[in-house]
Amino acid sequence: MECSDKTSGTSSSSSAGMMTPPPSPPWPVILTPCAACKILRRRCVDKCVLAPYFPPTEPLKFTIAHRVFGASNIIKMLQELPEDQRADAVNSMVYEANARIRDPVYGCAGAICQLQKQISELQAELAKAQVEMLNVQCQNTNLVSLICREMSQNQENNGSVCPDQQTYGNTSLFLDDNSVYASWEPLWT
Repeated sequence: MECSDKTSGTSSSSSAGMMTPPPSPPWPVILTPCAACKILRRRCVDKCVLAPYFPPTEPLKFTIAHRVFGASNIIKMLQELPEDQRADAVNSMVYEANARIRDPVYGCAGAICQLQKQISELQAELAKAQVEMLNVQCQNTNLVSLICREMSQNQENNGSVCPDQQTYGNTSLFLDDNSVYASWEPLWT
């Protein structure tokens, strides 16, 4: 048996002059089997296809994917893909399996439909808010126009112009007095 002294760099052995370089493994040393091999109760080999994507610290990740897709299908899919796409494929399988467990009928499609419905509802709400805002702006413009007309009629003798009318610009959109009162009615009841 060989003993090495780390401080002096010498080793004592029956063959005194022989030093061996430390071995460098081509693959990372696996101390425990990957989560997939542990769940499948099989020996985890050095070049296990599942080991890089299902580490021993995340057994639930493989359990969920295994429950929906099965171990042999997962292995087949990973072997058919280039190595740079495998991690994304595993994440996608785990996500799809999670969705399928939560909603066995629709899976991911159910989540997508629900999000699309939510987007449609929010777009309708936004359009309604924009119309309300436009309605309030029109009411404000009509009110300013009405006030300016009243002031100009009262001050016709002085010849002064309403300063607010210059600020708001052309109010020719509202030609008759009936349109002033019609704009006070809300669009939706």
